[in-house]
Amino acid sequence: MSKTPAIFLDRDGTLMEDVDYCNDPKQVRLFPGVREALGRLRAAGYRNVIITNQSGIKRGRITPEQYEAVHAALLTLLDDGSIDATYFCPDFSERRKPSPAMVLEAARDLDLDLPNSYFIGDKTSDIECGKNAGTRTILVQTGYGNAQANCEPDFSAKDLAAAVDFILGNARA
Repeated sequence: MSKTPAIFLDRDGTLMEDVDYCNDPKQVRLFPGVREALGRLRAAGYRNVIITNQSGIKRGRITPEQYEAVHAALLTLLDDGSIDATYFCPDFSERRKPSPAMVLEAARDLDLDLPNSYFIGDKTSDIECGKNAGTRTILVQTGYGNAQANCEPDFSAKDLAAAVDFILGNARA
């Protein structure tokens, strides 16, 4: 059986507005077009996997329960089962982006095709994580994207919808 390509997605600043150590589900706001973009990826055969650093847990800025509540609110707003899995790092361990550890865990768990996958994020650590894992990379200009000039993504996009337009326009047969 062949492996499935995936889209690895940073959470804060890519899918939803980046709120400093978001600890309240009421603060979760999707960027425009996110639901539709994720649906288009699913329809094209990609698996959607969130890869997120959540050091606020280790820093004592949010509790694990607050993280779970915020994440549940995000999934509720998406409301369509478009996320296949989420991997998060609550501390400063070797799993933390830009390490590819969480991507490699997902690839193993979900039988993913990394060379035909993409990592989409708004920070240098996202782009480096994708490169370290062997995926193609897209820097979105939402979140911190406008301030991140010290990385070299394969492509830059205004937002997730534009990134998906690029992916679907350049999909390898």
